[in-house]
Amino acid sequence: MTKVQLRNLVQARSGDKGNTVNIAIFAPNKQLYDTLLLEVTPQRVKEHFSGLVKGEVIRYTLPNLYAMNFVCKDALSGGGSATMRLDNLGKCFASNLLRMEVEIDDSVDLPKS
Repeated sequence: MTKVQLRNLVQARSGDKGNTVNIAIFAPNKQLYDTLLLEVTPQRVKEHFSGLVKGEVIRYTLPNLYAMNFVCKDALSGGGSATMRLDNLGKCFASNLLRMEVEIDDSVDLPKS
């Protein structure tokens, strides 16, 4: 098993609406996607954003695209017009999630850097 940051494995995109952030990650192949289904759970995403995401994290899987979409509720201290936070947009959440470390079996095909 090898610990790897998600940034070395997937592509990601995020956005926000009100007080909710969504983060999508895209794996390059089915083998890696299947591994990430076990590693990148809603609980782990919520723990990764401890102190920022105060509500529920829901994961939607898109197996035909090797993708997952995480909807993080109560994540922006009320949303753009209500918060006192300077970073009140969800666009930075994707790059933050890419710092999460996951354990990957050595037999899994990893993307070339």
